[in-house]
Amino acid sequence: MDREEYVEAVLVAVESIPPGSVATYGDIAAYVGQGGPRQVGAIMREYGGGVPWWRVIRSSGIPADEVVDQQLQLLRGDGVRVTNGKVDLRQVRWTPDG
Repeated sequence: MDREEYVEAVLVAVESIPPGSVATYGDIAAYVGQGGPRQVGAIMREYGGGVPWWRVIRSSGIPADEVVDQQLQLLRGDGVRVTNGKVDLRQVRWTPDG
């Protein structure tokens, strides 16, 4: 898969995350079948403005430092419970198969 195809695959995956759910950067990489969390993060920084970027979060459940307030606000707007600045992935983690 070339870079352009990879970018498109990542963005399509992120668009698939429904409101009320989140995925980790690693989840997206695994779903796409290439790269890793850092590559997904780089794509989200560069191209993610047109997709629900706030639904992609660190594996710790804590948003990225640069966007923490905005991301938490958008997640709450989606109905995701945030406790002490953290999302409980066990409750809201997106699984593509169901």
